[in-house]
Amino acid sequence: MRISKNIAFVFQFITVGLALAFIIMYLYPSLSTSPTTVVELTENTEAHQAVTPDAGVVSYASSVKKAAPAVVNIYATKIITERHQPFFDDPVFRHFFGDENSATRQRSEPSLGSGVIVSEQGYVLTNNHVIDSAGEIAIALLDGRTTTATLVGADPESDVAVLKIELPDLPSITIGRSDNLQVGDVVLAIGNPFGVGQTVTSGIVSGLGRNSLGINTFENFIQTDAAINPGNSGGALVNAYGELIGINTLIFSQSGGSQGIGFAIPINLAKDVLKQIIEVGHVVRGWLGIKIQDISPKLAESFSLSSTDGVIIANIVVDGPADKAGLDRGDVITHINNEKVIDFHDTLDRISAQKPGDKITLTIVRNGKTISKDAIVAERPQNN
Repeated sequence: MRISKNIAFVFQFITVGLALAFIIMYLYPSLSTSPTTVVELTENTEAHQAVTPDAGVVSYASSVKKAAPAVVNIYATKIITERHQPFFDDPVFRHFFGDENSATRQRSEPSLGSGVIVSEQGYVLTNNHVIDSAGEIAIALLDGRTTTATLVGADPESDVAVLKIELPDLPSITIGRSDNLQVGDVVLAIGNPFGVGQTVTSGIVSGLGRNSLGINTFENFIQTDAAINPGNSGGALVNAYGELIGINTLIFSQSGGSQGIGFAIPINLAKDVLKQIIEVGHVVRGWLGIKIQDISPKLAESFSLSSTDGVIIANIVVDGPADKAGLDRGDVITHINNEKVIDFHDTLDRISAQKPGDKITLTIVRNGKTISKDAIVAERPQNN
């Protein structure tokens, strides 16, 4: 009898323990998940004093020596799918000769680019367009070592990609700050133009916050006159102290060569994408399920608007966050959380910066009346 009571007590104890564990896991789900990977970066968070011409700077060799070992050459083999002949796309031709003649074929195409080792753990920042559709990615370091890289993740909307290499004693660059850059600051571009080998060019910051280039969904480029040529993409834009402040991305050119107008992704943006890809698996952005556009004078006239301030909702996703909040096509968004919106890019950036689940207040103009709508932000679908 006593044994039966002891057994019953043990079962009761186990039951209470399991119930308690269930409650803890329910209230604190993070305790049940495996630890996430954390990227280790060397960052300088201090602002540098401006270097004036009176300082007598005659060489940036020390800055290059500090940054160059972490800049790598990338050789990617891209797989291109194409039809045998373009006229097989003609439906009339296919009607007479059959679809079997329109079969596609794949060919490999070499691609040159650059990248930057940003962590001794082997993480490499580069542009997505450098490695997009690549079957194999080879990395060459300045010290002569070569290896293959694996793709950790990519964000086509910002044109940032993260690679991983496995080698001992890897050099890594010091991360600077792009939020305190000024037009006129000296910058150096380091990369592998035309595959000739690591090359350094110098210039200044020519402009900040460049967008509307139609290259990426999210654009906030640093403009520089430091020569950027094909093969420089994904390479380092560093300040006069050898700190990474941008990822060289593209050139504005009619000849294919440098014409003194190059663009780089600010490191603050690239760093945020890097951390989310490594620690979360993808980039998390806010989303309302709306398609917006700037208001031109002609558009304002057709909608009987008194000004071109704000952005207009051109389309809306059914059952999306904006739809559930009561927004509609033709509504003009003038403020987000009581702050005036500037244009399409400003509005997109501010919505994307919200965390899924956040509530935001949108001030809109509808039929000449100003009203407010509260919306719950969702997570932006991938590649949307």
